[in-house]
Amino acid sequence: MHLFLNPSKNQTTYFSILFAAFPVSFIAGNMIININTILIILSAFFIFKINNFSLKFFIEDKLIFLFFILVFFSSVSADFFFYTNKLFHETSHGLGYLATSIKSLFFLKYLFLYISIKILIENKVLNLKYFFISCTICSLFVSIDIIIQLVFGKDVFGYEIIEGSRKLGGPFGEELIAGGYIQRFSLFTFFVLPIFFNLGKIKKITFFFLPILFVLFSISIILAGNRINLILFLMIVFLILISHKQLRKFFLHFTLIFVVVFTLLFNFNSEIKNNFRNFYGSVTSMISISLIEDKKTRPLSHFQEFSTFYETWLMHKYIGGGIKNFRYFCHKRPVKNEQKQYACNMHPHNYYLEILTETGVFGLVIILSIFIITFYKTFYKKYITRSSLKENKLIIPFIFLFIAEIFPIKSTGSFFTTGNTTYIFLILAILLALTRNDNSIENKP
Repeated sequence: MHLFLNPSKNQTTYFSILFAAFPVSFIAGNMIININTILIILSAFFIFKINNFSLKFFIEDKLIFLFFILVFFSSVSADFFFYTNKLFHETSHGLGYLATSIKSLFFLKYLFLYISIKILIENKVLNLKYFFISCTICSLFVSIDIIIQLVFGKDVFGYEIIEGSRKLGGPFGEELIAGGYIQRFSLFTFFVLPIFFNLGKIKKITFFFLPILFVLFSISIILAGNRINLILFLMIVFLILISHKQLRKFFLHFTLIFVVVFTLLFNFNSEIKNNFRNFYGSVTSMISISLIEDKKTRPLSHFQEFSTFYETWLMHKYIGGGIKNFRYFCHKRPVKNEQKQYACNMHPHNYYLEILTETGVFGLVIILSIFIITFYKTFYKKYITRSSLKENKLIIPFIFLFIAEIFPIKSTGSFFTTGNTTYIFLILAILLALTRNDNSIENKP
């Protein structure tokens, strides 16, 4: 109790450490992510009450509220559909006719997380320095652990390389998502020293560490085998180099470094060679398939998996079929091509296609509006116009990670899973809060 009643240092330290636990939570798994989320929400709402923090909601906040209302409404509608069509046994998952509605209620925790983080930052209760440090330590750990797994056949936790797999899981074991983790959290490593520590005379030395870090993270993502994440990592690094005049001189250096590293790994590791050859083949195949006029000649591919969304979406065009119901409605859609019968999966492997099928046109319009407003208030105001964000270095990694996360032309996991939803609303909350908080906490202990 004393911790929360002290309105300054104790509260800031507590929330900063709790928030900094998120990178660790993403390694530990969904249960730990949920525990961390609930702790932040309950703690935040408690101090909001005792400190009488004011709540100011802007257009993007209202749109986020509207999206969660739509998620609940579409879920209730889906449950009503299941009930009236007597589909209880096919959709219950142990929760009865209210399965989708119950899932939508649990989904509300991400709205509360967004509100909590936003208000904590706006009221200067949250110091992001600890989060940057945690991301740095965790990203370095995961990267080194992957290399250890390659060299010794097992990582520091004893996870062995999965036989026949082209990917390394590192500390994630059989869940082969290490590349995605590094892509999402490693960028903070490049900013932690310049932003939060007064380097003085050794400032120039830090520039020698940038190529080393770039090599380490690039190698680790390549070994992890997550090809889309490698592309996104390179994209955001090069976008940052291009966007900042003082960093453009490093563009050629980083390009040459990556070409050399990738060439060596590609030629000396057969698993990496096969993995990226398959990726190249899949991409060229998808391009060829899209140009074939005779739909019956299309082979089954990841492209077919994407294509199943359209007929599924047509079943509930405006408000969708409820969260996590794509896996059901996809099999019930009017099948026009026998090959598509086997292309159904748990979700369509793209955020926008999934949002369209599960929350309808209204959901997609709301989400796109949120993303466009966020892009305008962050990237556009930071790099195009003259605003208070010009001198804010703290916001830079969040801007580019946000761009990578909402990049439309990529294969993704489900938008509505614990890890993805938590990450997206964390980034959104921080970005939008920083645009309203001119006095950032850079270089403060």
